[in-house]
Amino acid sequence: MIGAFYEDALRGGDVDIEYADGRVRPLAAERWTRPIPGDEEVLARCAAPTLDVGSGPGRLTAALARRGVAALGVDISPVAVALTRRAGGTALCASVFEPLPRTGHWAVALLADGNIGIGGDPAALLLRLRELVRPGGTVIAELAPPGSPAAVHRVRLRSGGQAAEWFPWATVPADGAGVLARRCGFPSADHWDEAGRWFVALS
Repeated sequence: MIGAFYEDALRGGDVDIEYADGRVRPLAAERWTRPIPGDEEVLARCAAPTLDVGSGPGRLTAALARRGVAALGVDISPVAVALTRRAGGTALCASVFEPLPRTGHWAVALLADGNIGIGGDPAALLLRLRELVRPGGTVIAELAPPGSPAAVHRVRLRSGGQAAEWFPWATVPADGAGVLARRCGFPSADHWDEAGRWFVALS
């Protein structure tokens, strides 16, 4: 049922994210369909081949393809995968925790748009990405602003009076990424910010 709400948002429907503490905010899926400020520096750091985890409708996957960078988007939504392919990118409908092609050979694994929160366990996700990237490879993650609380939230999608099931989603602040990175075996953490967005490259 989560997928149906997510796909409705990708098609332009009004979908909200509801937090277990009562907060509600719009799921601005249209943000993922076109370039946004801060994308350029991320793209410039992506070497071939790049795995775009939680790629959505393929904004970054397709942009890399246009640059001649071999890239694969991975998303659990068939609609998102179809939109990525329509935009000129290559995408696979799968979870990052499932068997994936080129395991151990990706130069870059990309977690844009806060996708370090996938699964509600950032450490487990980073350890999985260590398996996917090659020796000397890089994980690029977009983080919450410094000073944000590190937390695991229970959230659900809702639209038109209906709601999907609850699922976990994590927040990792930029000033807490270094400790997390070292715990997961990444000795180097290169931080930058651009256009109000915060990033880290873990090597």
